[in-house]
Amino acid sequence: MMLRRGFILFVPRLVGLLVVACCSVSIVYMLACTPKGDNQQLALPRVHSPTAKEGYEAILQEREEQHRNYIISLKKQIAQLKAELQGRSEQLKNMQDQYPDPLDIQLDHSNSEKAQANLLAFLRSQIDKAEVHSGVKLSTEYAAVPFESFTLQKVYQLETGLTRHPEEKPVRKDKRDELIEVIELAIGSLNNPEGAGNAKHRVYTASDFVEGIYRTEKDKGTLYELTFKGDTKHQFKKIVLFRPFGPVMKVKNENVNMADTLINVIVPLAKRASKFRQFMQNFREMGMQQDGRIHLTVVYFGKEQMNEVKSILENTSKSANFKNFTFIQLNEEFSRGKGLDVGARFWKGNNVVLFFCDVDIYFTAEFLNSCRLNTQPGKKVFYPVLFSQYNPSIIYGHHDSIPSLEQQLIIKKETGFWRDFGFGMTCQYRSDFINIGGFDLDIKGWGGEDVHLYRKYLHSNLIVIRTPVRGLFHLWHEKQCPDELTPEQYKMCMQSKAMNEASHSQLGMLVFKQEIETHLHRQKLSSKKT
Repeated sequence: MMLRRGFILFVPRLVGLLVVACCSVSIVYMLACTPKGDNQQLALPRVHSPTAKEGYEAILQEREEQHRNYIISLKKQIAQLKAELQGRSEQLKNMQDQYPDPLDIQLDHSNSEKAQANLLAFLRSQIDKAEVHSGVKLSTEYAAVPFESFTLQKVYQLETGLTRHPEEKPVRKDKRDELIEVIELAIGSLNNPEGAGNAKHRVYTASDFVEGIYRTEKDKGTLYELTFKGDTKHQFKKIVLFRPFGPVMKVKNENVNMADTLINVIVPLAKRASKFRQFMQNFREMGMQQDGRIHLTVVYFGKEQMNEVKSILENTSKSANFKNFTFIQLNEEFSRGKGLDVGARFWKGNNVVLFFCDVDIYFTAEFLNSCRLNTQPGKKVFYPVLFSQYNPSIIYGHHDSIPSLEQQLIIKKETGFWRDFGFGMTCQYRSDFINIGGFDLDIKGWGGEDVHLYRKYLHSNLIVIRTPVRGLFHLWHEKQCPDELTPEQYKMCMQSKAMNEASHSQLGMLVFKQEIETHLHRQKLSSKKT
């Protein structure tokens, strides 16, 4: 007790002595650092005095000595900081040894092989957690992480905003370097196959690269799927890579043979004979002549214009010697979902890829290959984001004439937009469509059935590939807003119509057309006066 009481009495005295000491040091520091008065500063020698040279040399020597002492002081401080940093590192290592992280992955600095093995285990666990080998059940259609696609020169992206373009060269260096690195790694993997030994094999180059898709799951990493040309026309090489926020790791290297993969294009239709004629021109060139592994199923509602539509189908098929088509006629009110469902279930052959299409869609032969490559029975379905065309009369209104349809199909901010709110055009194997339950046949008319099917796939364990594609276009057609709509519905219909008519800037030019013409007229008058 006496010792404790004495210690308690001693502490205030010790604190008081420390305070006095600190005050004394502060006073000394202030006196030492206070700038000298003008009369105490070193007088510079006069320029013309006989001692000018010696005076300057003395001042320089004094300044040099001061700098030397300052450098020595800094070196001592750096050495002290290094020692302190080393001590803190050892403390951190001891804490890591005592309290392992939740993943039970420790980087043992004393054992480099163990550290490397633990790091590799962590990176592989990132692949297992990501949506690479199997799908993840999602709550809504907005929860799906979309892919973006790319070629050697261009990137096709969804999140464009008002400053970026739906199709552009990767301007950002990090994005450009990222994609170049991935392509080079894939080519290296193809040219150095595992277990090939000294056997001769084809040498792949960047010119063999067809296209790639990628997406990033923010907490796991980036998944890349790259497609290269195979040994024959209908064969491809597919490389799957994953960057788990670290080194890229090869996931898969497989041969993909699509020579015998048939696509059944299903088109529901009512009237619209002129649009169907345009569709068949596209189908003949891309489907019949360039691709050849294709079947067409037309599900027609009603009888009005039916004979004309049937005649167009038969004449086109006869002229191209094409027999792979089916015409189904239903005497009932048009329902897109019903038409697609009937067309899918009517097929009696082997398991086939179904491409649900509309009559105002234009597709290329490259898209048909994308349709095949991004579907896999029991594993993957393909939901491409198509490029929707603006009104050609507005886009090319200042031209002498509107270009041909093929010349209009370019992906630019001024010509259209990625229709990322639409889910109607989709590719999947027939077995997956049947197993998921098909369309909701209670939905009548046009719209709603596609979102319902899309949600079914999202709620399953199938992987949904959602990516913009460069070979699928929605051709512009006038949108009608009926008078029987409510004021709110009519407003929404007109907003949708405006969005489909032209780009932001082009609509602005229409709004300010009178103001622009007035300005040009004034300039013309002022130029005449001068």
